[in-house]
Amino acid sequence: MEQALFAGGCFWCMVEPFDQQPGIESVLSGYAGGHIEHPTYEEVKSQQSGHKEVVQITYDPKEVTFDELMTLYWQVTDPTDNGGQYMDRGDSYRPVIYYYTDAQRKIAEASKAALIASKKYKEPIIVPIKPAPTFYLAEEEHQDFHRKNKERYQEEKDERARWEAEQSKKE
Repeated sequence: MEQALFAGGCFWCMVEPFDQQPGIESVLSGYAGGHIEHPTYEEVKSQQSGHKEVVQITYDPKEVTFDELMTLYWQVTDPTDNGGQYMDRGDSYRPVIYYYTDAQRKIAEASKAALIASKKYKEPIIVPIKPAPTFYLAEEEHQDFHRKNKERYQEEKDERARWEAEQSKKE
């Protein structure tokens, strides 16, 4: 088994797309990249701890590759938005690709270069690729949120869709 670590906005909305893929053993919500140990949700949400909301994915590389995880990552994030993701604004919601190995770094860099070359986005791709910092597991109420809180999760997805629609009207 191997692990991947991605920041892409609210971790509630990052879990489900990865969780549904074959070869994924687990997708955990947590925090990474800040300056205090064992932060709480409130500390991260306050934008004072320096952490990003992240998902840590444990996967079987014989069934799903890191490159395939990267492809899905680009589909569930807005790689041009440095102010957060969708309606979730602030540093803790900014996208980051973290790598555990040099092989992951190279795959992430190649994937980002391919996305840039595709010219899919008008704005620049701003997602940094960084070494994986310490991962801190989020509180239990944030784990598998899409399963445990189906109505609230659907509200989040609906709000995200409304936000995207409003933003597309502004372009």
